[in-house]
Amino acid sequence: MEISEHLFRRESGRMVAALTRIFGIQNLAMAEDVVQDAFCRALEVWRIRGMPDNPSAWLMTTAKNCAVDALRRERTARTFEPELSRFLQSEWTLAPAVDELFAPSAIKDDLLRMMFSCCHPRLREEAQVALVLHILCGFSVDEVASAFVSSHSAIEKRITRAKKVLAGSKKLFDVAAGAEFSVRLPAVHRALYLLFNEGYHGASPETAVRTELCQEAMRLTALLLEHPLAATPTTHALAALMCFHAARLPARVDGSGNLNSLFDQDRSRWDSNLMAEGQRLLDIYAIGSELTEYHVEAAIAWVHATAGCTEDTDWGHIVLLYEMLMKIRPSPVVALNRAIAVGQHQGAARGLEEIRTIAGSDRLASYPFYFAALGEFELRDRRYETAQEQFRAALALARSPMEREFLARRIDACKSAAPV
Repeated sequence: MEISEHLFRRESGRMVAALTRIFGIQNLAMAEDVVQDAFCRALEVWRIRGMPDNPSAWLMTTAKNCAVDALRRERTARTFEPELSRFLQSEWTLAPAVDELFAPSAIKDDLLRMMFSCCHPRLREEAQVALVLHILCGFSVDEVASAFVSSHSAIEKRITRAKKVLAGSKKLFDVAAGAEFSVRLPAVHRALYLLFNEGYHGASPETAVRTELCQEAMRLTALLLEHPLAATPTTHALAALMCFHAARLPARVDGSGNLNSLFDQDRSRWDSNLMAEGQRLLDIYAIGSELTEYHVEAAIAWVHATAGCTEDTDWGHIVLLYEMLMKIRPSPVVALNRAIAVGQHQGAARGLEEIRTIAGSDRLASYPFYFAALGEFELRDRRYETAQEQFRAALALARSPMEREFLARRIDACKSAAPV
């Protein structure tokens, strides 16, 4: 009997968040041990009795019982969450207090507390995202290492150091603290954006598309939208951006498992419901006085979503939006995307010119799609040998079998197009 990956990821984060609220952030390891114990019991019992009708409720009840047992064992030796201590120390109030803290509304708040705790200002972006993946999304150290294209030992050290920072904060973040909430919210946005991005076109050596990462980012963003302090225009813009990109996921890979570029995707497979939801979020809720990178990126995704095909795309509008994005959050990758849009709008020669004048292009030297973009425009300009060279350079940097297959097909396209 195996527990499905989706069930494990969803329930693991919810249980850790609830247990950490009870035990205190300083006892995070204890919360994780209780969750592991609950899953082990599930495997044992379900193997014999079969999976229950409501596995989520079964797991929560088991975790709750394990928590009560752990508190009885440890309450004289450990310090727990200060504001709950008087309830946890008394046998009369212990079980009722744990029951109350496992209520669905309480768990939802605890997930938010944990999310904001993971985005502690003393932690770097990479550590924040690693904690979100590990604690809230139930990813193992090896899975986090895969997402970051890093070693097990490096990620284990990063997570261990980050957990020490959390333990030093003494308590979970208070989601009712308005001023501090607003200060930390941008870091939460960034962590969820990077989490979604890693799933959509990350650097995993196994696959170029990790739908489960996108789903986890959307699930956590939906939690933000339900909180009055977090449901800002920026949060809605981020949610809209995720909807537009997630709508394209069904067409990113073809029936043979090959990666499709935006230009080759079957747009009839795009999820119309997600596109409509993205447009609703952007039109109604994302309006405000602040223009962020998420607003601009969502607008770019909207232009693609509303075009019937590549030829119908308003590339001039996309170029202008990328120019706005360069002012808000400049980077060589944004500049590359702008240059590609220029090439689509004004022709391959202009695209090549723009790519070759990108400031800081040396930072793209290990990015395969920098060379792939050069190869595409060289191919369109009928410089077939040069195009092949660029695609071979991209192939040497490819990060997954899907990327390698995609780039190998582009090399074959150069060979087929070259005159005999």
